[in-house]
Amino acid sequence: MIVGFVGGCGNQTQNKITVVGSTALQPLVEKAATEYQKEHGGNITVQGGGSGTGLSQVQEGAVQIGDSDVFAQQQNGIRANELVDHKVAVAGIAPIVNQKVKVKNITMQQLREIFEGQITNWKQLGGQNQKIVVINRSKGSGTRVTFESDVMNGWEMMNAQEQDSNGTVQQIVANTPGAISYISFAYLRSQGIHPLKIDGVQPTTQNVATNKWKIWSYEHMYTKGQPTGETKKFLKYMLSTPVQHKMIKEMRYISIHDMQVQKTISGKVTPIKEGQ
Repeated sequence: MIVGFVGGCGNQTQNKITVVGSTALQPLVEKAATEYQKEHGGNITVQGGGSGTGLSQVQEGAVQIGDSDVFAQQQNGIRANELVDHKVAVAGIAPIVNQKVKVKNITMQQLREIFEGQITNWKQLGGQNQKIVVINRSKGSGTRVTFESDVMNGWEMMNAQEQDSNGTVQQIVANTPGAISYISFAYLRSQGIHPLKIDGVQPTTQNVATNKWKIWSYEHMYTKGQPTGETKKFLKYMLSTPVQHKMIKEMRYISIHDMQVQKTISGKVTPIKEGQ
């Protein structure tokens, strides 16, 4: 989806912002861009394409903002020292299955074994006698990088169909009997799927905030150097109260301010100390 609006005043070229990248973050940025333009005018275009695309395009100066689910240092070919990181939210990631799959809860180990290719039928997990159809994310996907880090723990994923956006994955799982994949919480409202609990834990924003739910990533908006002009104003808006305290919660993201833990590039999670 592209969000575009031209305000009635100001230089349109100077006001134009193009945002490209993470489809996990895309719904929030689209909504924020729409609300920002109602108040301030300007011209903001928001597109997906994946974290790798966002990082490479902002690095080359083709766009003003590159959205990413991963740190720039984690993406091959990215000169992270040229980019400035603006963390705007946290996104939970949940395994999803076709709504007719009867399994509701699995262990983290079982989830690994499904994507590694060892568990191949739902009856092995107490479900119906039905082949498990694995739908993976493409290698440029930040959601995949997060899933590999938080779930696979060094295990190699099996060869499977790959898709490059959360929305496409949701649709394919909804339309494919026995299918499983993983998507951002923002897409969990869709029909035809249901999320799995892991080790009895529900995929909720409250559980992400404490790391009880362990599959999550920061949502980054990268600029090439320090932002200026309209880009700087829009990024400030992304961290404002209307976005952080209302919009983010309504759309199933987690505000940076609500996190009780922090995660390093290497994946180490530690409690956030008071005043940090």
